[in-house]
Amino acid sequence: MRSLPLVSDCGNCFGLCCVALAFSASSDFAVDKPIGKPCANLRQDFRCGIHNTLRAEGFSGCTVYDCFGAGQKVSQSTFDGQDWRGSAETASKMFEVFPVMRQLHELLWYLTEALVHPATKQMHADLRAMLATTTALTDDTADALAKLDVAAHRQEVNVLLLRASELVRAGFKSRSRRGADLIGAKLRRADLRGANLRGAYLIGADLRDADLRSADVIGADLRDANVAGAKLAESLFLTQTQVNAAQGDARTTIPSTLTRPAHWRS
Repeated sequence: MRSLPLVSDCGNCFGLCCVALAFSASSDFAVDKPIGKPCANLRQDFRCGIHNTLRAEGFSGCTVYDCFGAGQKVSQSTFDGQDWRGSAETASKMFEVFPVMRQLHELLWYLTEALVHPATKQMHADLRAMLATTTALTDDTADALAKLDVAAHRQEVNVLLLRASELVRAGFKSRSRRGADLIGAKLRRADLRGANLRGAYLIGADLRDADLRSADVIGADLRDANVAGAKLAESLFLTQTQVNAAQGDARTTIPSTLTRPAHWRS
């Protein structure tokens, strides 16, 4: 999956996440910023002026965010390398398209992962067809992307992802914890193999040395979850954003498609 354009390449992006998105002053961001206003830390070359000290300066939220490569896609493909600073009209349209592209790229990530599991072989044709359809949408014009009902498309994709999840988790007896409130839960050394943790709130949960192999974690909130020593390498639908939001260490296993966060303990 690293060979696909689904990994952020900030060098080929016009700093879209630093402009197109809004954030509010909180534990994740030091200040308020509305949609369309460049972050004060964004330099003229579209690089972050405090990239190496984001967490120390109160911008930990920036270190968690991942666009799945949507930034460079919009910058270099949809707008053919046209800088948003060129005109207000271009900027407005680009900022409207970027969140849509980000969702499409996220779906491409999930579909690609579903295809690599031997357990989903019986539905590979359907997965490939949806992968092709979603890829075609990412290549559409800015106007078409702005009008796209991305929520409806997500629902279509989710039907396939649910089927894939059921096939991968077949044989495990772990009960469903889909959407469960597990904030601060004490799950150290928990056997969560094959668990359905879709959309579960695991904020601040103690998952030290927990076994999450084949667990479906799509949409699970892992902010500040302690995953030191946890087995995440074979978790289903784990993303860079989730890994970045958690607190792990050198013993934590993660998929080879993801990067070990710099803030994790050695």
